[in-house]
Amino acid sequence: MPDSTAGKPGYGVTSTEVLASMAGIDFVRAIFEGRLPEPPIMQGVEPFDCTAEPGAVVLHSVPGIRHYNPIGSVHGGYAAILLDSAMGLAVHSTLPVGTGYTTLEFKISFIRGMTKDTGTVRTEGRTLNVGRRAATAEARITDAKGRLLAHATTTCLVFEIPRETMGKEIVGM
Repeated sequence: MPDSTAGKPGYGVTSTEVLASMAGIDFVRAIFEGRLPEPPIMQGVEPFDCTAEPGAVVLHSVPGIRHYNPIGSVHGGYAAILLDSAMGLAVHSTLPVGTGYTTLEFKISFIRGMTKDTGTVRTEGRTLNVGRRAATAEARITDAKGRLLAHATTTCLVFEIPRETMGKEIVGM
């Protein structure tokens, strides 16, 4: 696995002003390229080789013993973080400047268990529909052999980021 910390600003939360000033695809790519901090939730799954196109996001990660539940397999929360993130970022990648989103609901189906021996997993999120107020997306986690491990769907609320939270350089736009 590549060193995911080399040359990156680390983990943190990007200000609302910066978020609101960027088109969604530019924001997502800036995180993946290390120009903006990675969300703190990702520390636990350490994604790498992440890519984004409008409406599609791919993350790679390696499940390990640190992700285990009490019964000796990778906890479902590991998959939930990857799936929810991939779907949300896929939605975000389609949004214009000054627009945000939040997850309203998501459903996960676990197909095959993961262990520390699973190796690299690939999580791909894709939008299904993005409207002015709501968006839907789906995601899949597959192993190196292309076998489906888990999949999910989501509905997100799409909203305009209130002008009073934007920086002064944005208000005049």
